[in-house]
Amino acid sequence: MTIETIRQEISRIDREIISLIAQRQVLAGKLGLLKHRDGTPIRNDERRATVLQDAFNLAVEYQINPVYIGQIFELLIEMSEERQRECSGEGNLP
Repeated sequence: MTIETIRQEISRIDREIISLIAQRQVLAGKLGLLKHRDGTPIRNDERRATVLQDAFNLAVEYQINPVYIGQIFELLIEMSEERQRECSGEGNLP
């Protein structure tokens, strides 16, 4: 395998990651609409803790630094909450 071949494979995986994040954002928007309809708050600390714990456990299982995975998932959660606010009409309020 060459450096270029490996870089191409990494680029392909990067595109997949971005596609999955986009899919996650679409679902977050749908969730925001449902939460708005039901009067449910955007932020759910219990769900947040579960998502972060699950990510931590998977990182350990896959032998990836769980601290970095935690940081990535914190960002994903922030993005999701922002999208939910946008879709519920709250804009980009904190």
